[in-house]
Amino acid sequence: MAAISAALESPGRDEQNRLVVGFTLFLGFLIDRIHHYLQKLVNLRSNARTSNEELENLKKETVQLNEKDEKASKEIKQLKEELSRVAESLKKIKLESEEKEKKVETAEAHVASLQKQAADLLLEYDRLLEENQNLQAQTLGHKS
Repeated sequence: MAAISAALESPGRDEQNRLVVGFTLFLGFLIDRIHHYLQKLVNLRSNARTSNEELENLKKETVQLNEKDEKASKEIKQLKEELSRVAESLKKIKLESEEKEKKVETAEAHVASLQKQAADLLLEYDRLLEENQNLQAQTLGHKS
């Protein structure tokens, strides 16, 4: 009962205690929120640093890819030029081949003609030889 009477006697002190407790709770809440936001800030800065590093890496990769692309474009251009030269050379070789084939056909026709002439001459020679032998036989037959 003494405690109740003491509490009743000092209503200002009890209110002060409640104010101190309330203020302490409020400060604790503020400190907790500040701590929470500071952690978020640290995480955001860390993420920003990581993002900046990734961005730099991506920029480097982009530059490297652009260089590779330019190199590939030059190589493609060179290969196209070489292909064009090879195609032109192939056309030239085909024309030369066709000309040579025509010459071969002409030569073969000439050879066939010469073979026919040789065969005809051989037949004529055989005929003349036979005729000569007949004439010689007739002359020998008349002389004897």
